[in-house]
Amino acid sequence: MSPRRRTASASVATAAVIALCAVVGVAPPANAEPCEGAAAQAQPLPGQAFQIPSPSGISPFNRPIGHKPTGANDAAPTPKLGLLPALLKALTPPAAPVQQQAAVVPSPRPGGTAAQPSEAAPAPVAAPAPVSTAPPGTSLVGWVTGPDSPNDTIKRFAITGTDLGIMWDNGDPANNQVLMAFGDTNGYCGIPGKQWRYNALFRSQDRSLAKTVAVPNGVVANKYSGSPVWRPGISKQIVNTIGQAPQETGIIPTAGIAAGGKQYMNFMSIKSWDANGAWTTNYSAIAMSPDNGETWGVYPGTIRTPGAGNENFQMGAFLKGGPGDQYLYSFGTPNGRGGSAYLARVAPSLIPDLTKYEYWNADGGAWVPGNPAAATPVIPGPVGEMSAQYNTYLKQYLALYCNGANDVVMRTSPTPQGPWSPEQMVVSHMEFPGGIYAPYLHPWSTGKELYYNLSLWSAYNVMLLHTVLP
Repeated sequence: MSPRRRTASASVATAAVIALCAVVGVAPPANAEPCEGAAAQAQPLPGQAFQIPSPSGISPFNRPIGHKPTGANDAAPTPKLGLLPALLKALTPPAAPVQQQAAVVPSPRPGGTAAQPSEAAPAPVAAPAPVSTAPPGTSLVGWVTGPDSPNDTIKRFAITGTDLGIMWDNGDPANNQVLMAFGDTNGYCGIPGKQWRYNALFRSQDRSLAKTVAVPNGVVANKYSGSPVWRPGISKQIVNTIGQAPQETGIIPTAGIAAGGKQYMNFMSIKSWDANGAWTTNYSAIAMSPDNGETWGVYPGTIRTPGAGNENFQMGAFLKGGPGDQYLYSFGTPNGRGGSAYLARVAPSLIPDLTKYEYWNADGGAWVPGNPAAATPVIPGPVGEMSAQYNTYLKQYLALYCNGANDVVMRTSPTPQGPWSPEQMVVSHMEFPGGIYAPYLHPWSTGKELYYNLSLWSAYNVMLLHTVLP
């Protein structure tokens, strides 16, 4: 997502998690700029110094709308730095750098030969991790993206700055991976347009998570490599414009899920970035990938234009039902970070068919088919950038998000529709200067130890945090 929209918001949580979402008390200015310090000095390797091409269309599958070339990414708003570089340095310890080996690209098929990393995409290098000042129980593991990440995302993916890192299990028993979708993404600072992309994707098999989420090298046309790439060393934009809005400044992922061998991603089309923590959407919709996130198409029938209840489902958070529950749940929130959370459910095989969704109406205590206007809040606002999962340690559903003060909070519930417990503070916004937001749970940490991505606005990059539930 763009930093503008991430700067303010949230609202809900409880139980026992600890994340981080700070914004210096109030929302910082609506821009962030990764092109400072080490990122500004980074020089592209041969083959990386090119402007973002107009992506070619993909072959239609299951009747999604084919992608049109974006053509003018350079016209998109460029984030600007919010805090002084000296403040960022305060997040980096002078010693004990993170050591991490480069992850290995898995074989494309069982028994196959693993793809070889590109010469132009060097292995990650040691880099200092941010210092955590969080309360006991929570620690900052390290940077996932940016100039200080052990993943060396500048040289290996041409990513100097990005945010979100929404994570989900790809559901592939042969090559089980976690996919991570990012929002507005910047590349090398010295190239015209800064290689700006609407979005990007990483893949990881890392289960230790002790030194951040390790990401393998990206390999062209290898659907199990660390990232879909246009060429070695530069991650490609995965979901392009579909030409359904006259004014579009962003295509931002908000949730992801795997079902039936396919990857589904909820995203929102941004019309304008407004006041801090507020933005206007053209619509939300669902994109699908049949090849582990390598190519994507958009189902036209999933487009939700604000109105008739769809205004409450402009952002999403997918949730798989717990033991004995076969439904897929989709939490929805309105534009920005000030709204409440609403809930819909659908059979996993019917994700592309909005007519099959049922909406929770607390007043009647029932699921109402096919009518988003019938949905009533399940978590009162403000709720900002929410993620949810069934937690095997708590044996409860757990929701993590940022509240109106940009604290990370948690709530728990015996059912997706509630009743949800009161908000429980996970991390105060005062714990980290620079503005933290978007706590997205790692799908492989559903027990006592939680890992989650968290964006830092001032650095405009993503960190991995670790919380041990009491």
